[in-house]
Amino acid sequence: MNNFQIFNHISGLTSKMVTEKYSTSFSRASTLFKPEIRQHIYNIYGFVRFADEIVDTFHDYDKAKLLDEFEKNYRDALENGFSLNPILHSFCTTQREKNIPQHLVDAFLHSMRMDLGDIKDLNDEKYNEYIYGSAEVVGLMCLKVFVDGNEEEYQKLKPYAQSLGAAFQKINFLRDISADYTDLGRTYFPNVNFRNFSQQDKLEIEKDIAKDFEHSLIGIKMLPMSSRLAVFMAYKYYTNLFKKIKKCKPEILMHKRISVSNARKVYLFGEMICLKILTS
Repeated sequence: MNNFQIFNHISGLTSKMVTEKYSTSFSRASTLFKPEIRQHIYNIYGFVRFADEIVDTFHDYDKAKLLDEFEKNYRDALENGFSLNPILHSFCTTQREKNIPQHLVDAFLHSMRMDLGDIKDLNDEKYNEYIYGSAEVVGLMCLKVFVDGNEEEYQKLKPYAQSLGAAFQKINFLRDISADYTDLGRTYFPNVNFRNFSQQDKLEIEKDIAKDFEHSLIGIKMLPMSSRLAVFMAYKYYTNLFKKIKKCKPEILMHKRISVSNARKVYLFGEMICLKILTS
C-alpha cells in the first residue's frame, strides 16, 4: 500500500468511525451490507452527519459560517479529487465512483441551510421541500450505491427509497419533538399547533408515516441481496420505534425522547443474522 492508498484507507476508517460513534443501530445494520457496499454507506453517513451536526449541535459557534466553509471545502474536494478533510475526501470518492447526481447533494445542503433559519409554521410545500432534501435524497444517494450503475433499477426503485427516507425523517421529528420545539424552537409538521399538540394531530401524522412505510417495503423486497437485509434491518428498527411512539400520548412526546432498548436492537439484529444465514 503506497502513501496515497494509506490516506484513502484512513479517510474511509474515519467515516466508519463517525458512523459507529453517532449511531450504534445504523452501524450495526451496516455490517449486513456486502463489503463492496459498506464503505460507501459509511462515506455517505459521515458527510450527512457532519453537516447535520453543524446546524443541530454547534450552538456556540457561527453555524452559517461553518456550513459555508463545509460546503466550500466539499466543492473544492469534488473539483480537485482530493481533500485533507477525510470525511469530505471519502464522500467525494463515493460520489464520483457511484455517479451520485449533484442535484441530490445540492438539495441536501439546501435543507441544512433551512435549519439555520426559522423552522416553524412551515406550509406543505416547505415541509415537503425540507423532507426531500434532508432525507429522501440520502435514500437516493444510498440507492445509487446499491444498484451500482444500473440506471433502470435506480429509476424503478427511486420512489420507494424516497418513501423510506421520508418515513425515517418523520419518525425522527416525532421522536425529537421535545428537543426541537423546546431547545431549538423548530416545528417541522405543518398545520400543527405544538402549544396544544393533540391526539388527533398525532394520529394524522402517524397515518402519513404508515403510508410511507407500507410503500417503502415494496421497494425493499426488490433491492439486490447485497443491500436488502441491511435496509430491512433499518426498516425493522424504525418500525419498532414507530410502534413505541404510537403508544405514547402527545404530552409524553413533548417531554421525553422515545427510543428502542438496546436489548430489542440486539434481538432485531439477531433475527437479521438468522435470515442472512438462511438466505445465503
